Amino acid sequence: MKRDVYILGIETSCDETAASVVKNGSEIISNVVASQIESQKRFGGVVPEIASRHHVEEITLVIEKALQDAELAPEELDAVAVTEGPGLVGALLVGINAAKAFAFANSLPIIGVHHIAGHIYANQLMQPMEFPLLALIVSGGHTEMVIMKDHGSFELIGETRDDAAGEAYDKVARVLGLPYPGGPHVDQLALASTSAVEFPIAWLEKDSYDFSFSGLKSSVINYKHNLEQRGETLDAEAVAAGFQKSVVEVLTVKAVKAAKEYNVKQVIAAGGVAANKGLRSSLEVAFAQEDIPFSVPPISLCTDNAAMIAAAGTQMFLSGVRSELSMNGRPGMQLTSWNE
Repeated sequence: MKRDVYILGIETSCDETAASVVKNGSEIISNVVASQIESQKRFGGVVPEIASRHHVEEITLVIEKALQDAELAPEELDAVAVTEGPGLVGALLVGINAAKAFAFANSLPIIGVHHIAGHIYANQLMQPMEFPLLALIVSGGHTEMVIMKDHGSFELIGETRDDAAGEAYDKVARVLGLPYPGGPHVDQLALASTSAVEFPIAWLEKDSYDFSFSGLKSSVINYKHNLEQRGETLDAEAVAAGFQKSVVEVLTVKAVKAAKEYNVKQVIAAGGVAANKGLRSSLEVAFAQEDIPFSVPPISLCTDNAAMIAAAGTQMFLSGVRSELSMNGRPGMQLTSWNE
């Protein structure tokens, strides 16, 4: 009889201090997140130094709470998984050093996890992953499409050439005078609107799965400036709706095209922008029409959390992947297959 595997996950790549215990890579036993949104809101974005200081204050408490909620002692764990990168280097180092200290003190192996692999494996917390699959990763720092033929196999087929979708959302939110974090507010305005301003879509080359959002962002800025010069009032809802329509359409169309070309058995969405209601709805409708199974985690698992790190870490643990205690934060870490 196979025994259960318990992994402690730790995530501090940006402004969420998180720890979680996951059983067998699919069952969340505990999931604790200390958010910095209220603290960072006054700056209109994440200040790295302040984020790091908050992590230092919270990390020990969050780990203790995760173990308490799981009703597990350290010796009952099998390994510690921690976000190695990418992310803010100061923030990463807080989580990594906490993980190394915990692992060393309790004679546990440590596993460095790629943040995007974590977002992908958030889907396994909901249902088993079917291969080959297409993962559409949409977050503040990443917009990518990845083909997975098996666990730990990542083939990048498309990525943004400039701004990530989430980055564009935040910049447009600032243009519209919306509070931080801006993405959810843009989504809310867009869904409430009965009209939409027409903005361009960057389709790029015919066979390309890459994305570009900087031109769209500039179009929104120019549209606002032109209205101001003419003394006209900006309809924020219509601008948000037009912007979101351009983003969602290109993501949906390219994801459907890739899923059909690569003949995948499942499509999953991942990352903070996967919490966007307009995008979720578009993808659900499009893949239902194509009769291709589609999965997206609940909103709480789309944003940064440690359960996703523990889920990915479990698969790495079962595959024999281990990291050294000399592991360092890797802010520019690339997503590579585990056996490479």
